[in-house]
Amino acid sequence: MTLEHSTFASPLGELTVVTHGGRLAGLGFSDCGTPLRRSLERRFGRVTPTAASAPSPIARVLAAYFAGDVAALDTIDVDPGGTTFQQRVWGALRRIPVGQTVSYRDLARTIGAPAAVRAVGAANGANPIGIVVPCHRVIGADGALHGYAGGLARKRWLLRHEGAIA
Repeated sequence: MTLEHSTFASPLGELTVVTHGGRLAGLGFSDCGTPLRRSLERRFGRVTPTAASAPSPIARVLAAYFAGDVAALDTIDVDPGGTTFQQRVWGALRRIPVGQTVSYRDLARTIGAPAAVRAVGAANGANPIGIVVPCHRVIGADGALHGYAGGLARKRWLLRHEGAIA
């Protein structure tokens, strides 16, 4: 089993990029590495990270995103793993248009599970592919920013960058 690891210098800090079979399997802020590492270990068991042999095409897309092409992330092929429920939530996250936000309640309704707001929140928090699977676009029903593994300052920056907030 090969998981290739590389890093990407973003305006928000270094990102850890993990690919599996050419697809993005993990993306997180390097200074918040424990949740990503745990997620990958749950999915793949103990693996020794292999340094990527060449710059990842994902790095080029991330560079385009941070340079202002905020729709570029839609082109990245992802492989997040997860349960069937998590996959439904993460798929719905990828369908939130750039520049828009939704509440946890709205996201639960979108996947046909209106009573599962807390479970949607848990799936959102377990997202192993931050930014590309845009969990940062989910906000509280009151419009407030809540919970983001990279911290609320980064969530605010991403939403401003995408034009979702002023």
